Amino acid sequence: MKINGNEIRPGNVIEHNGGLWVAVKTNAVKPGKGGAFNQVELKNLIDGTKLNERFRASETVEKVRLEQKDFQYLYEQGEMLVFMDNETYEQLELPQDFVGDRAKFLQDGMMVTVELYEEKPIGISLPDQVSLTITEADPVVKGQTAASSYKPAVMENGVRVMVPPFIEAGERILVDTNEITYIRRAD
Repeated sequence: MKINGNEIRPGNVIEHNGGLWVAVKTNAVKPGKGGAFNQVELKNLIDGTKLNERFRASETVEKVRLEQKDFQYLYEQGEMLVFMDNETYEQLELPQDFVGDRAKFLQDGMMVTVELYEEKPIGISLPDQVSLTITEADPVVKGQTAASSYKPAVMENGVRVMVPPFIEAGERILVDTNEITYIRRAD
């Protein structure tokens, strides 16, 4: 779908210079002399490089529509993570690097959203929160004020997180998978 250069908004995915780019920031500029333009900060979806580009209103760019599909996480096989499409039951194997550090938060049966472009996966998003059990928690130091004293704890997936003093080993907590921070006790 073709759009004018001044219609690019943050979050739009466009085809530019033979690659796929997502608009991170946009700024409409109207100089005193010359025509108006849209200053756009782009991030490459494949390799993560950044680029600043000017688009005039008269220019057209190809806006790309990404297909978002839900997949269920099945298991880890060596360096690959195996997901299943719940509609077709086809399996999709993605390298652990594709998911990054957040792969530690994948749990059996977890639903994830994979972004596809021409049937090729280019992005993945996990649930924002997961429930995990604390396996190790430091004891509370007497005399510390409870207001700002968080203590380190280790969750069942081996990831360290700071928790309030009242959290003990064996308790289940909700964790933000984007920030890797404690949210609250799990119900």
